[in-house]
Amino acid sequence: MSIFQSSTQAVPDQQDIPQHVAIIMDGNGRWAKKRFLPRVAGHQRGVESVRSIIKACVKRGVKYLTLFAFSSENWRRPQDEVSWLMQLFMKALEREVGKLHENGIRLKIIGDRSRFDAQLNALIDAAEARTSANTVLTLTIAANYGGRWDIVQAMNHLLKAQPQACSAGVDESALAPYLSMAYAPEPDLFIRTGGEQRISNFLLWQLAYTELYFTDTPWPDFDSRALDRAIHSYQKRERRFGRTSEQLQDNA
Repeated sequence: MSIFQSSTQAVPDQQDIPQHVAIIMDGNGRWAKKRFLPRVAGHQRGVESVRSIIKACVKRGVKYLTLFAFSSENWRRPQDEVSWLMQLFMKALEREVGKLHENGIRLKIIGDRSRFDAQLNALIDAAEARTSANTVLTLTIAANYGGRWDIVQAMNHLLKAQPQACSAGVDESALAPYLSMAYAPEPDLFIRTGGEQRISNFLLWQLAYTELYFTDTPWPDFDSRALDRAIHSYQKRERRFGRTSEQLQDNA
């Protein structure tokens, strides 16, 4: 498995279409409340948006799509909502993996799976194995994921594999292979729907030089046109990675 170099160590290749898009799918509950529906109706409608954005990313040439489905802090939500979300996750795995595989999409699930039951973990293992050789798009679902958890678990795995690292010191290149998304380049474009403007403990390491885009559009209403607006905003950004504008012009 190739390990992508950090954007703080090397300047990544840049293209008009972001290679990696990461999204916090926010606003499902508020979308439902506005329509006098239960919160779970918003989550259900959000699954349709997931299908739509996957198709849009494939069509536009995006190679990696990462979706924040359930954070490590979401366990604080009402128990009935959490239980329903876990059931929705299981049903989505059962229903959607075949379609993903038929369309050449690789599925990865990142996060702390220790709180998932055996049935859900078995579904995840089977889905990842079935789609592992696909190359059209890598779809990553972050479930029971937190950015701080990711860094801590990476350090723990590093120290277990290399006990001497504690005394010798650790640098980025030593830690990077143990991060949850070592198989993917860092996101070029981060999108958060629903009007909030926070990172919310999502991909804290990986978002170091990502372009951030916030929209008031709730996730159930986020479609291909909304994605195009986000990509258009991205295309207008000057991505310097620590360099000056003059340096970019000289290299053009």
